[in-house]
Amino acid sequence: MQVPLLDLRAQFGPVRDDVMAAVTRVCDSQQFILGPEVEALERELAAMLAVKHAIGVSSGTDALLVAMMALGIGEGDEVVTPTYSFFATAGSVARLGARPVLVDIDPKTFNLDVEATIAAMSSRTRAVVPVHLFGQSADLDPIVEAARARNIAVVEDAAQAIGSRYRGRTVGSIGDFGCFSFFPSKNLGAFGDGGLVTTNDDELATKVRLLRGHGMHPKYFHRMVGGNFRLDALQAAVLRVKAPHLTRWTAARRANADRYRRLLASAPPSAGLALPVEVEGNYHRDNQCVIRVRARDGLRQHLSAAGIGTEIYYPVPFHLQECFASLGYRKGAFPVAEAAADDSLALPIYGELSDDQLQYVAGEVIRYYAR
Repeated sequence: MQVPLLDLRAQFGPVRDDVMAAVTRVCDSQQFILGPEVEALERELAAMLAVKHAIGVSSGTDALLVAMMALGIGEGDEVVTPTYSFFATAGSVARLGARPVLVDIDPKTFNLDVEATIAAMSSRTRAVVPVHLFGQSADLDPIVEAARARNIAVVEDAAQAIGSRYRGRTVGSIGDFGCFSFFPSKNLGAFGDGGLVTTNDDELATKVRLLRGHGMHPKYFHRMVGGNFRLDALQAAVLRVKAPHLTRWTAARRANADRYRRLLASAPPSAGLALPVEVEGNYHRDNQCVIRVRARDGLRQHLSAAGIGTEIYYPVPFHLQECFASLGYRKGAFPVAEAAADDSLALPIYGELSDDQLQYVAGEVIRYYAR
């Protein structure tokens, strides 16, 4: 049996006709940059995410970048981020000339360690970036409270967590900014790159809209130095077709995660298996299904030989990346993140998986450790 890590064709089939009609609509209009499709998507996603402003941008990375630009973050500033995430979290900070101040993660949720995050805040800290990794919300209330007391901005990295909730509130609606990605593999994916910035602050929203178009308003008059962070109308049209299906798609992913928990409960102790958890009060979007196991690399080779796709998110924490050597961190600085990099493995979780496929994946995991 073949079980890919992700099969986007299975998701595309049922919405194909609607997507092609939307693409044709944009082609007939010949308006490809921003415009009515983007504006409609922004309204619809603002309502979905319970925020005042939703601003379409060119990628999740650019969402983080333009949010920090709107906050005026630059040379000499510090931004607190977890050391374990997709590179854009810390890379966006470095691109602005600011210093990423890295912290370790919680071993169960993979999200940033709250106590370490608060301890890392200093007089130079301009922002903290809690990442809602793999679709599970970070523990926001203590972070936001500590940040507000110190006049520090909170930029939620919700790239993997559209629609996730923290104590009844949607992620991206709680901090100063929320930043989302529409990379094709996400729960809500475009047909290329795309992103979204959310905020409830009118002034910050105005800055982001200005910055995404080279700081230009009116045409050829530039108030600020921005960038080309605009969302394509074609991507917006595709996302408008797919967004109404997100709740159903997510429910299927959550059901698959629950099925894995039941199927893998019989794994032998030799596996050292730790399954994904959902923190009480959260609504986990299960963008990935990441388990922790002993002998991870051996298991991955076994699953590959059995036709099962997997991925390692993420093999090298930021503090051990070559490009961040100048930050001065050394191996052992963040032991929880380093352990996660060594023993975590993502299994197929997409909603269209059959029960036979789920049983096959779980059975091969168990079989590897029962040898």
